[in-house]
Amino acid sequence: MIPGSFIYHRPSSLDEAVTILAANGEEARPLAGGHSLIPMMKLRMAAPEHLVDLAGIASLKDIRAEDGVIVIGATVTQAELIASPLLAAKLPIIPETSLQIADPQVRYVGTLGGNVANGDPGNDMPAVMQVLAAAYVLRGPSGERRVEAVDFYHGAYDTALEPGEILTAVRIPLPPAGHGYAYEKLKRKIGDYATAAAAVILTLEGAIVSACAIALTNLASTPLLAEDAGAIVTGSALDAATIRRAADAARAIANPAADGRGPAEYRRDMAGVMVARALAKAHSRASKGA
Repeated sequence: MIPGSFIYHRPSSLDEAVTILAANGEEARPLAGGHSLIPMMKLRMAAPEHLVDLAGIASLKDIRAEDGVIVIGATVTQAELIASPLLAAKLPIIPETSLQIADPQVRYVGTLGGNVANGDPGNDMPAVMQVLAAAYVLRGPSGERRVEAVDFYHGAYDTALEPGEILTAVRIPLPPAGHGYAYEKLKRKIGDYATAAAAVILTLEGAIVSACAIALTNLASTPLLAEDAGAIVTGSALDAATIRRAADAARAIANPAADGRGPAEYRRDMAGVMVARALAKAHSRASKGA
């Protein structure tokens, strides 16, 4: 189908974008990569009267280190995340995850901000941002505020964004050097959402896991931070029994819907499998100082 008519805006500054969004209220939508919004418009499931293209705002495009934090602008594309030497050195779980998102054509246009901001439970980056303890920078008519990734998602397509606000950047504290990381994703085919996926970040002190965070993708209406599973791993040597217990704890909080990716019971079981795989890979990398 063809989208309904709309007025197209291409602001050159963040202040201009916020002003346009505030002036037009619920009839205006920001546009980043467009891979979520444009299909909805074609189906007439979204019909904004004003489309505010963020691509012309230079301040939203950078990746930089800043006082122990990596700051990534909202319109940085998945392809740019994959190609970033800074992320490869400091936050390798991000390019690893980007490589599992959709296909190259999508990754050249799809943005980090779009992936984390729209509240789609199938998007991959929100769970990764939760295990990284990331914070989202939001800008609106009342100014700027920050919301932790763990507090941002309220339900499917329901987030902490207020009317007129734009997610402008993601701030990620640097994990310790030599940390272990993994994003394990089961999907039916290239380009599909996850049947089940798990993100893990862990740190070793000698043979003992001193810290561990685990999160799940597309296994509920929001990304799930598996706090009990992370607590089971922390303080352990991560033997096979501990991995099984952590996988069981993660499986217990999964609440997937039955869909074309499989029945709910199967998808819940795969949550445990993905957690076990991600823990093993993250532990191996941490052990090698990767």
